[in-house]
Amino acid sequence: MAVARVTEIVASSDKSFQDAVERGVERASRTLRGMTGLKVIEQKAKIVNGAITEYRVYLAITFVLDD
Repeated sequence: MAVARVTEIVASSDKSFQDAVERGVERASRTLRGMTGLKVIEQKAKIVNGAITEYRVYLAITFVLDD
């Protein structure tokens, strides 16, 4: 029987929400082993002078704990 844990992270990108998610997963994979899925909890964007300058995502990442 596996036991999993969920951790929340925030990631950002100047390109898109998708890129922010991919950056977050890539960075989390350097620290977390056994990742099995993610949930996008929230998306936000920073606007400067009427243009989006940063995309931010709040992620819940699920990973299986080692035995």
